[in-house]
Formats: sequence, structure tokens, C-alpha cells
Amino acid sequence: MRLILHQLRWDQLVFWRNRESAVFVFLFPILLFLLLSTVYDGDYRGRPSTDYLTVALVAYGVANTAFGGLAIILVIRRELGLLKRVLSTPLPAALYLASVVGSLLLVFAAQAVVILTLGKTLYDANLPSDLASLLLAYALAAFCFAGMGVGAAALIRSADGASAVVNVVVLPMTFLSGGFGPTRDFPEFLNAIADVLPLTYLIDIVVGIVYEGKAIWDDPTAVAVLAAWGIAGILVAVWRFDWQPRER
Repeated sequence: MRLILHQLRWDQLVFWRNRESAVFVFLFPILLFLLLSTVYDGDYRGRPSTDYLTVALVAYGVANTAFGGLAIILVIRRELGLLKRVLSTPLPAALYLASVVGSLLLVFAAQAVVILTLGKTLYDANLPSDLASLLLAYALAAFCFAGMGVGAAALIRSADGASAVVNVVVLPMTFLSGGFGPTRDFPEFLNAIADVLPLTYLIDIVVGIVYEGKAIWDDPTAVAVLAAWGIAGILVAVWRFDWQPRER
């Protein structure tokens, strides 16, 4: 336990000292929330759109942090030879990966608190009374996108291409899934694409919790899809994850 806590502290220090990572992973979803909440001043299902954007931007945050941030960090460390060096230390490889994932989930937790607090204080967003279901939904999403992030790191070949690959996946997925605003007016072919994306199901869950007073277990299909995406990512990582640099 002491070993993983030491590594977790190190990962946190490295993350916050890297301004580029801190801006892209932590601050960018918060800035998007402030921007979109200023632009969208209408309503959704009879309630202010800021209610929707508050929980939807937290959903985007978990995808950006647990999937995007994790994939980029692991690929960069692999190509720099840092992962290779871990294998020669007393720290077990599984504990090292757990520390990296845990560090980014702490970043997401802080980010979620900031967005929810800003939504409540600046825009008087109405948060659901069943906060337990909302937190469980985000915890499930963290598992889903962290699994996908490790799987993506196993597939991305170069550090130079990591950010590009992540942005090509995360930003269109968020747009199609409704992370930047409701998708009720989208063409049918875009909605068909959205139906296979995990973020769509996360947003369905949190919107149901916020607008319809549902609990997370009231949508077992969405829960199963998120769990399946996370497990699929882990299976890809087991199959292809490499601790050795690939571009040398």
C-alpha cells in the first residue's frame, strides 16, 4: 500500500507540473462548460439548459480525462522508455498502471466537483436529489473510459500521434453523443452513429437521473453497454499492451 501511495503522489506531482496536461485534461472541460453555458440560454425538457450542460460536461470530462489523458500519458511514457524502466524496479507493473489510472481519476473527481459547483453557483443548475446514482454513473463511466484509454494506448504507435488520435475520437464522440448540447435535431444518420458510442449511454443515464428522477439501475441496457466498452478496452490492452518503445 505504501508503495502505490508513493507512486500515486509522484503521478500527481508530474501531472500538475506539466502545464500542457493540466490545461488539456483538467481545465479544458471546465472552460467548455463556462463557454457553452453562456451561449445556450434556452431550456431542455422544460428546465434550463444549464441543468443539462452541467452533467453532460462532467460526462465529457470523464471521457477526456480517463480515456484521452490516460492514452496520451501511457503512450508518451512508453515511447520515452519510462514504462520499460518500471519493469526493472521493485514496483509491480500492475500497481504502476493502477497508480496512473488512479491519479487521473483523482483529476477527474476534482474537475467534476468544479463543474458541478460552478453550475450550481453561477447558473443555479438544479442537481438531482439522488446524487448517489449520479456518482455511481460517473464511477461506471470512469471504469469504461479508463479501460478504453489503456486499450487505445496499446493500439497507438507513436507519441507524436497520440494527441491527434485522442482528439479525433473524443471530440466527435462528445458532439454526436450530446456532450456539448442536446441532439434532438440531429439527422438520423448521425443519431445512428451515436447509438454505438459509450458516451451516448452515459449521457442517457445522467439525463434520466436529472430530468426524470431515475436511478442508475433503471437503465440496465446503458449500464451494460458502458461496462462492455470498458471490458473490451481492457481485453485489447491484455492482448496488445507493450512496455517497450515502438518507434525506436
